[in-house]
Amino acid sequence: MRTVFIYLLAYTLLLLSGCSFGESKEEAELVVSTGLLSFGSDGDTKTFHIKTNARAVISSTATWCTVAFNQEDLPSLFPVSVTVSENSDLTERSSQIRITVEDLSAAVEISQKEATLPAPPPSLEEDPVLPEFILPDQTGMTRDAFDLSIQMGIGWNLGNALEACSLTSADETLWGNPRTTKRLIDSVKAAGFSTVRIPCAWSGYMEDTVVFKIRASWLSRVQEVVDYCVDNGMYVLLNIHWDGGWLEEHPFYVFQESVNKKQRALWSRIAMYFRDYDDHLLFAGTNEVHADYGVPSSENIEVQLSYNQTFVDAVRATGGRNAYRTLVVQSYNTNIGDAVAYFELPVDVIENRLMLEVHYYDPYDFCLAGSSSIYLWGQGYTGRNVSSWGQEDWVADRFGLMRTHFIARGIPVILGEYCATLRTSLTGSARDNHILSRNYYLHYV
Repeated sequence: MRTVFIYLLAYTLLLLSGCSFGESKEEAELVVSTGLLSFGSDGDTKTFHIKTNARAVISSTATWCTVAFNQEDLPSLFPVSVTVSENSDLTERSSQIRITVEDLSAAVEISQKEATLPAPPPSLEEDPVLPEFILPDQTGMTRDAFDLSIQMGIGWNLGNALEACSLTSADETLWGNPRTTKRLIDSVKAAGFSTVRIPCAWSGYMEDTVVFKIRASWLSRVQEVVDYCVDNGMYVLLNIHWDGGWLEEHPFYVFQESVNKKQRALWSRIAMYFRDYDDHLLFAGTNEVHADYGVPSSENIEVQLSYNQTFVDAVRATGGRNAYRTLVVQSYNTNIGDAVAYFELPVDVIENRLMLEVHYYDPYDFCLAGSSSIYLWGQGYTGRNVSSWGQEDWVADRFGLMRTHFIARGIPVILGEYCATLRTSLTGSARDNHILSRNYYLHYV
């Protein structure tokens, strides 16, 4: 009885395994037609073949690589289609496609060329500055925009200094500030700030307005202040600020060509001069480009966005570390509502190296209107000296829009400016309450 039971059990196991009693199972077979597929940066679809007598499992972990196949019969010879998306990064990328048949496995290596930078302008007739392109250099530039935004932390603006200028002249002390010193920046660092935004003028410091050549002495001076910060391990955001209004106040078709010409020329020169700095230096293309403070027209938006695109193209065309540098672009008038309604990220030759900049001065009658009777802010205050809008719930709403519309989509946001003006004319308890309210506003925002 025992012998029969063992025999029947063995026979049953053989049937379950798909083999007849007395037969041996056929060994698995796997033949792959190639071990390597190479793609250009534009992306493409290519095919290789697999020959096997068993079911194949084929997979790829690369998000930029899609595999498609249909194995109908056994044994079979069937094609595997591999589609690779465009590579907008300036480095070559690679991955593997894994093929498994029972205990056999094989791999097809996938490689894709890096993106190529756009060619510089062909002649001085089209642009007054030909960027001196050098090969991309990723040394010290490995962090993307999101990584940098986390490291940058809380920043401080060097106001009324390097951007001080008028329509006819420019000088670092023109608006009443003394020359910026290393001692000042050291103090900013000691106070706990890790980033310095340097608003900067350039137009008033040109020695040649035909080819937009910036004075060497001014470039050297800006570099000196940048180095005060970088030598402290701080991050620097360097921009073109109001600068007499040539860029900031002209989002109109009639000015678009001439402004973009100057924008391209100045950023080519600035980018080439500061090209060797690592990712502690960021460039910001404009400031508060606007026609007025009302609802922008489609013309205003289109022209303003073109100034952002020209900035990105000009910096990237210089190569070197600028090929990887994180760049900061602005919404119309750096307004949060306009950012949500109209902002479009410029086209870039490298992924994840752009930040959006907005500013925040809400409510205006508390923040900037120095002669206003509104000098208190926050839920702890009531009465005629408190603005009727723009309180804590408004801050949460505005910043929530930034998270939903941009941060959640992988676009980091930098708050380039905000403030609440100190009302020095107030006295007594009004002044005391104003200072408490102002400090609360600054901390809350």
